[in-house]
Amino acid sequence: MRVLVLSHRGRYERFAPKDAPAFQAAELVFCDREASEEEWLAAAGDAEALFVTPVTWIRESLVARMPNLKLIHCEGVGFDRIDLEAARKRGIYVCNNAGCNAGPVAEQAVMLMSMLLHRTLWGHRMVLEGHQGEAVRMLEGDVPPDLSTVTVGLVGFGAIAKETAKRLRVHGSKVYYYSRHRKDAETEAAFGVAYLPLEELTARCDIVSLHLPATAESTHMVDRAFLAQMKPGAFLVNTARGAIIDDGALCEAIRSGHLAGAGLDAYSPEPVPADHPLLRLAHECPDKLILCPHQAGITQSSFRNVYRMLFENLGKLMAAERPDRVVNGL
Repeated sequence: MRVLVLSHRGRYERFAPKDAPAFQAAELVFCDREASEEEWLAAAGDAEALFVTPVTWIRESLVARMPNLKLIHCEGVGFDRIDLEAARKRGIYVCNNAGCNAGPVAEQAVMLMSMLLHRTLWGHRMVLEGHQGEAVRMLEGDVPPDLSTVTVGLVGFGAIAKETAKRLRVHGSKVYYYSRHRKDAETEAAFGVAYLPLEELTARCDIVSLHLPATAESTHMVDRAFLAQMKPGAFLVNTARGAIIDDGALCEAIRSGHLAGAGLDAYSPEPVPADHPLLRLAHECPDKLILCPHQAGITQSSFRNVYRMLFENLGKLMAAERPDRVVNGL
């Protein structure tokens, strides 16, 4: 089976499961993800499967010109740049790797929470500027909280949020969650969480952590009204998708002092332009914003999971079976 791969060859060479029958049977054709559709089609327009990164746009114009295409598979979790309807109309499966990076992203989310609570950026700056003693005295006069003393609210409760809850439970945090559909009592007990309606969660929690996909419904969900409902002095953490946040509203909330700060690992757009409002705010308030380059899922275990899942699904396609984690309703 011919597969057009719009990704890095080196990652496949390092992390793909070489002993998987689907890997051995596949003809992988690599092409630069930044190339044009014409170049992709010239490389492997007859491919039956298409592997893409979460940041690659797959539009109807490409789908319509790949007559043999049966599967579009995102290497990551996000699939908002794939034209799901165009694929669905042609009976092409669109799949993602939900859960592939749940552990590492949860680890990053908790790390951001801890750094915000412990005022890590401020402490780092104080030491660099030769004010370590002053910093310690200031902390002793205004003792910060830690994860064992705060309440955390998880917005969304998929694989990453569940892994985050597990890690927070170890630290002794009180954890609430909101999702469109409440989980059963057994699930809540297993992860040590309690359900709250969104308005109550935002008002009660010291940290609100976002764990939602980028959809029409979630775009700019965190707007002025959402942020105004948050507890004064609370923190916002986003390891999901940048489009969930209205960046202008977040900047206003931090500048005004209503929020104490934020830890972010996703932005809209990406890559972040130099004039992005969050970058300007980070220069104005260097101790209140932790900005990471969308790195949480870039780990060795994540990549091993990614390529295992890709080739498991390719194997199902080769066997004329429905693949797992179909996201376009087929």
